[in-house]
Amino acid sequence: MLTGKHLVFVGGDARQLEVIAQIVDNDASATLVGFSDIHREYTDTVYGDLSEEVLAKADALVLPIAGMENDGRVDTQFAKEPIMLTEHHFAAMRKGAFVFTGIARQMLTEWCQNHSLQLVKLMELDEVAIANSIPTAEGAIAIAMKETDITLHGSKTVVLGFGRCGQTLAHKMRAMGANVRVCAKHASDLARVDELALTPVPLSQIVEAVRDADIVFNTIPALVLNAGVLKEMRRECVIIDIASKPGGTDFRYAERRGMRALLCPSLPGIVAPKTAGRMIARSISRILAEQSEGGQKEEDIWS
Repeated sequence: MLTGKHLVFVGGDARQLEVIAQIVDNDASATLVGFSDIHREYTDTVYGDLSEEVLAKADALVLPIAGMENDGRVDTQFAKEPIMLTEHHFAAMRKGAFVFTGIARQMLTEWCQNHSLQLVKLMELDEVAIANSIPTAEGAIAIAMKETDITLHGSKTVVLGFGRCGQTLAHKMRAMGANVRVCAKHASDLARVDELALTPVPLSQIVEAVRDADIVFNTIPALVLNAGVLKEMRRECVIIDIASKPGGTDFRYAERRGMRALLCPSLPGIVAPKTAGRMIARSISRILAEQSEGGQKEEDIWS
């Protein structure tokens, strides 16, 4: 339980609504900033404006999975304008207070370090990232079914990257009868791909992997599908890029060549916000409860 804890939520998408509901159900109170358009009531919760006074009372600041841009901007689906954070807001928080985010860019990391705040990057926790890979994979597969005119069963499918999302995608596509190749950089990942009866291809041989593909899922947040690679691919191939913005595809060249290439970040917030929100809330609640008991683990805190 989070009795006596006060959290400030700043911005986000539909996942945040479920996080708020779960946190409040655990007996915490909350201030919501950037939620003026939701018209929903939560127990022991107020809608407020962003101010140093609001943050000074917070045991934790909860940012969206997408985090804060380096200029301080936090996007929200539930207000007309994004929210702008400054270093003064972080300076107003109590030393040792938590800042939860999905990912953390340089400025957020620096501001938390400067003011002795405990920064928790939720997407670097296996308990969140692995669970998050399930709605991500389901959403990507749903898009593949919509955007192609063939069955996934028997399709020539390539998964670029073998992290949490890549593993889940490859497994689910194989279960649906696709012929799955996995492109990965590390020998240990390629060995695991082979152990799972998938086809391993070193990332250095990406052209050979994607040349005749029907569907390519990219999970690598680097430009791996550049113009040179795209030129060697079938024009009919559908590319579904689920890496964080700006993705790993040269979308300009793909469009010029007449290829269907889609950037699809944040799929859990679109296809399964309630499930995704619950898993985020579970981790936030666990970390805050352990901190109250004096038992938080070093690996959970990324400062």
